[in-house]
Amino acid sequence: MYAVVERGTAVPPSRQIADVLRGRIGSGEYGPGSALPSILALAQEFRVTTNTVRKALRILKDEGLVESVPGYGTFVRK
Repeated sequence: MYAVVERGTAVPPSRQIADVLRGRIGSGEYGPGSALPSILALAQEFRVTTNTVRKALRILKDEGLVESVPGYGTFVRK
């Protein structure tokens, strides 16, 4: 399944991805303590580069929604 990132809008792709992931966290699809898909898997899902996904995850980290554990992945904060 691919999620749609709209190109050529005022909202950057990284912000769009962060919005989608925030919604999934809010809905419980990714519950507290659960791992988000890998950066590569998210890049493939959204059809963007891994750098764009990293920017999106940085937005969520800055908001305090997720945390990264080096070597393990990105997890929803409890």
